[in-house]
Amino acid sequence: MNCDLGKICNYAKDKIAVSDLNLDTYISTENMLPNKQGITRSSALPKTKQTQAFFKGDVLISNIRPYFKKIWLANFDGGCSNDVLVLRANQDIDNRFLFYVLSNDSFFDYATATAKGTKMPRGDKTAIFKYQVPVLDLNKQKRIAAILSALDDKIEINRKINENLEQQAQALYQQIFVETQNEQRYVCRADDCFDISIGKTPPRKESQWFSTNSSDYVWVSISDMGNCGLYIADSSEYLTKEAVDKFNIKLVPDNTVILSFKLTVGRVAITDGEMVTNEAIAHFKTDKKNINEYLYCYLRNFNFQTMGSTSSIATAVNSKIVKGMPFTVPADKELAIFHSFATPLFALIKYNLQENVKLFRLRDMLLPKLMSGELDVSDIDL
Repeated sequence: MNCDLGKICNYAKDKIAVSDLNLDTYISTENMLPNKQGITRSSALPKTKQTQAFFKGDVLISNIRPYFKKIWLANFDGGCSNDVLVLRANQDIDNRFLFYVLSNDSFFDYATATAKGTKMPRGDKTAIFKYQVPVLDLNKQKRIAAILSALDDKIEINRKINENLEQQAQALYQQIFVETQNEQRYVCRADDCFDISIGKTPPRKESQWFSTNSSDYVWVSISDMGNCGLYIADSSEYLTKEAVDKFNIKLVPDNTVILSFKLTVGRVAITDGEMVTNEAIAHFKTDKKNINEYLYCYLRNFNFQTMGSTSSIATAVNSKIVKGMPFTVPADKELAIFHSFATPLFALIKYNLQENVKLFRLRDMLLPKLMSGELDVSDIDL
């Protein structure tokens, strides 16, 4: 038995003064993480006196492209962008169960299909509240949520481990290359050492080039880079093969360092698999694979403010400046030492990220089986 989403939860419309918020309590569509991974710290507060409020236990859903497929179960009170839907469960549904039901791809596919607008489509709130939600006994809802929460706990542990591993790699980089001098190092243009290419965006008005199908080309945006961690394997939008061929979009090989250089300058990641990017991202391709860990840390520590800005309204540099940016080439011996220590750290980070992807898929696969009764939850202790 199913019922409309609007019958078991409300669209919260509470307001909060922006002056009562800080960067840790404000949620935007950009700092919500994909794959139900939670949130990151916001980069700025809105320039308004009031914004939308949420409370602990509310379900927050990003409701604008390209930030669809982001959802978070609030664990504190705060404020959020108007492009975030705040759903509040009533007494007939467990809020954690509601979160998992709406985390399913079927809901996101439905919300995307009913979205309105061309350049920045937004989900239709009226249509979203007609989405069919299964009606289950409240105790069964809680048991299902407990099972899925255990998987989320493991995902969060892996995420924290990865943060620590990257901190170790960065500390080693500082010790070898910042705190120690070496006369064998020299500085050159970045494009003297790397084959630097730039991504591309097909015409936005021609929707046939864009996809939500993960079997198409992963198409990385700056937002995706802000949410991925050290390695990036997925994106919030995809491009069809026809788009990549027609517009001659550069393919980015596996294990390539990429850098954002428009609007948000200085986000860095390494590709996990072949993919493409938009025009705000540069790709540092090289056959010298032992330099990737150093390059990643070098770009993460680079002061991009020294490169100036080509825009009067936002921070940005162009591809010519990126290709000509100074790159400090390390001595062979110190690079070999850093590579030998950093490689296992990076490998473990990649393994944990890949394990999280498997856990995401397992969680999404289990949900319909648990709801249908195919998997019995009656013996689960709450």
